[in-house]
Amino acid sequence: MKGWRARIGFLVPPGNPTLEPEMMELAPEGVSLHFTRMSAAGPAGTHTGQEERNLSQVASVPDCVKLLSMVSPAVIAMAHTATSYTLGQVREAELVARMETLSGARFITAFGSVLAAFAHLGSRRVAYATPYSADMTARGRQHLEDCGVQVVSSGHLADVRNIYEETSERAYAIARQVDHPEADVIFLSGVGMPTLDALQVLEDDTGKPVISAASAMMWHALRTAGVNCGIKGYGRLLEGD
Repeated sequence: MKGWRARIGFLVPPGNPTLEPEMMELAPEGVSLHFTRMSAAGPAGTHTGQEERNLSQVASVPDCVKLLSMVSPAVIAMAHTATSYTLGQVREAELVARMETLSGARFITAFGSVLAAFAHLGSRRVAYATPYSADMTARGRQHLEDCGVQVVSSGHLADVRNIYEETSERAYAIARQVDHPEADVIFLSGVGMPTLDALQVLEDDTGKPVISAASAMMWHALRTAGVNCGIKGYGRLLEGD
């Protein structure tokens, strides 16, 4: 591995077919990505049982972190946004601290990356879109507001059978649906829904920054690992300063 600029680890939910290829698509030259799967009971990607899956994934995080720490990553990212909605601020902060002690690496979350992206962009009023159920979307909105984010509009995709079967076209559609004149950024939650192909098109069409949990997570992971380089074609967050 000599010569690599940075190594980044990702904890991926079971059943998610999207995360690895999207992160590889974004990875700059010289950045080595490493993945392991969290474990969870029940069917993957469905609205039913999502809360229980979130909690069982959290229980598997320490073992996953131990595996990833063997490659000495600069940072490890928990690639599941809704887990933060389940944990809340205090328990998430405790998890981050414990995993950093366990691994010796920085530990970040997808949701924490989104908050960092908002701060970087200077965004304060958010239009929030998800592939979740109405209940989980409401929990996410409340969590955003608890973290000091003003959510001016929100919405979720209709007729979702499985989050992992969704498309970037549907991500585009729900983002346009929630867009609001008072919003200064559009946020697409859920790393299981493909979003990368929609980001630049949405920015071109709306004239405002658009981030997804996936794009924010890679941006934050790279910054945390000390890699500062622009990645074009996926919105202004990843393009850099």
